[in-house]
Amino acid sequence: MKILLISDQVDPLIYSSSLKERFSEIDMILCAGDLPMEYIDFVISTLNKPAYFIFGNHNLQEFRYYHEVDKLQFHEQYSMKHAHGATYAGFKVLRENGLLIAGVSGSIRYNNGINQYTEKEMKTKLIKMIPALIYNKIRYGRYLDIFLTHASPKDIHDKPDPCHKGFECFRWFLKKFKPTYMIHGHIHLYDIQDIRVSKFEETTIINAYSHYVLDTDNPPPPDKKR
Repeated sequence: MKILLISDQVDPLIYSSSLKERFSEIDMILCAGDLPMEYIDFVISTLNKPAYFIFGNHNLQEFRYYHEVDKLQFHEQYSMKHAHGATYAGFKVLRENGLLIAGVSGSIRYNNGINQYTEKEMKTKLIKMIPALIYNKIRYGRYLDIFLTHASPKDIHDKPDPCHKGFECFRWFLKKFKPTYMIHGHIHLYDIQDIRVSKFEETTIINAYSHYVLDTDNPPPPDKKR
């Protein structure tokens, strides 16, 4: 399966009339946050493939359609009207084409903005997904295939500034539930030497910044620091 990963940057290679020809072999789309919904609309309507998205810490104009800003409860009445052809995966466990996917929106709290969380708040949200993960283990023999997030784990692809620190609880989650892949955004790749693909425990971690094509039949090796 080939999966188009996108996040954080409107990429001219994607936002193009040649998108369908250039990415004709794509089977699924995963959006790791901080993208305008109009851009996601374009990608989905052009490729016409199953798509999942989560919110980051920017581009939150439609966040209220999926959450109460304070209580973070899913708004069922808006789920179809504002779905943009994609399924919102925030704080859910889902299944698509045989893949088990769990999604988590948001970043670490750095200025008390919308969709920012402390370590304790994020771990609480992860714990609430455990019953669904246990069901996966019983029903399918594994907890999870893909962990889709905006932020990265602590000390893996993250940065030292307050906004871009990773979550320690993500490391706990990866150790416990062993997804094959973790896909995140949030960390912009400006330097050719920046690491995009890493390995932690049994999970391959991929930074989806701009765009990346994941071929699950040919898993990418970890990048080496040059």
